[in-house]
Order: sequence, then structure tokens, then C-alpha cells
Amino acid sequence: MIRASFGKTAARSTLIGGLALLAVPAVAGCEAGNNAPTLEFHAASAGANTVFNGISINDAFVLGAPSGESVPAGSSVSFFVGLFNNGASDDKLVAASAQGVASSVTIKGGSVTIPATGPANLTGPEPDVVLNDLAKPLTDGQAIKVTLDFATAGAVTLDVPVEPQSYYWSTYSPPASPAASPAASASAGASSSPAASASTTASPSSTAKATTSPSPSATK
Repeated sequence: MIRASFGKTAARSTLIGGLALLAVPAVAGCEAGNNAPTLEFHAASAGANTVFNGISINDAFVLGAPSGESVPAGSSVSFFVGLFNNGASDDKLVAASAQGVASSVTIKGGSVTIPATGPANLTGPEPDVVLNDLAKPLTDGQAIKVTLDFATAGAVTLDVPVEPQSYYWSTYSPPASPAASPAASASAGASSSPAASASTTASPSSTAKATTSPSPSATK
């Protein structure tokens, strides 16, 4: 009886072990293939993040040139950020700057209201904040200092990464090029002044007429 019981126990253990081995490839198969989570591209939270005086600043970044390229000095670049107001009253983003990087920073509409317990998404893909007239070229992988100034919370400076306009950010837009000035176009199209062309006309007074006067007759 003891031997028979041992034999049944061993057989049962072998059966359970075999089923477990069969189950392992099945579970692994759920993660395999081209659609496995580890093979899919997930946008990393690469931007700067912080909470400052009740304002959550999320995924702040500057959009650079496509991978392998750089934005030349003198150009403008887009700045994207998500803001959330954790306070009980509205706040407002009133200004921004990037000292030593851009000569000025413009905010669409001049300022952005962040409602109490609500968001203000400046997250693109079209820019609401633009860094103008870069002092130096920018390439992806760099980090620059950007200061955000809030009406109530105050000013905070972040180290903001420059992300390439590729992969996840390929649909994000750089700043629009400024339109040509109509006055400049008009002056360029002007050829010559009418006065200049009229100056070639001969004056009637310049026409000389030969006159003969009778010579006095000699008297004898």
C-alpha cells in the first residue's frame, strides 16, 4: 500500500509539473511578437516637471530641429508645457524668458489663465509660447534654462530639454515664419520715378532759331 500510494503521488506530481511547463510558453506568448509592450514606442516623460507654489508644471520642453540637425542662431523655437493649478483661485502665466538663450519669449494672447483646480494646456502641436532670436544654435539633447512668471505663484526657472522634431514629436510645429512686410514689397516693386523719366524731355526753350539782321549799307 505504501508503494502504491507513493507511485500515485509521484505520477500526480509529474502531471502537475508537465502542465506547468506547458503553461509557461502560453504566458510568454502573450508578450511576444511585434506588438509586445517592450517593442512599442512610448513617449517618454522627457520634459521638465515640478510643482511650484500650487502650480504643477509638466513635460516642459523646447522643440528642436529634426534628429541630427540643429536650429541655427537667430531662429525661433517652440516651447510646450502643461500647467495645472492646484489652488482655490485662478492664476495666470504672464511672462516667460530664457536668459542667454533667446532675446525674448512671446506668449500667444500675451498671457494664459490657469483656472482654479484646472489645467492650461500649452502642449501643442501648435506653439503658444515661442523663444525668439536664439543667441546660439540648439541641438537635441541640450538643456536650457526657461523662467516662467506667474501672477500669483511667482517666477520659477527650469532646466528644459531640447527634443528633436522626430519620432513622437514629428507632428509638432516650429514657429511660423514672419510674413513679408507690404511696405517692403511696394518699395521693391517700384522701378523709377516719373520725374526721372520726364527729365529726359527736351525743353522747348532750348531750341535755337537762326536770325539774320540786315547789315548797314555803306554810304558813299
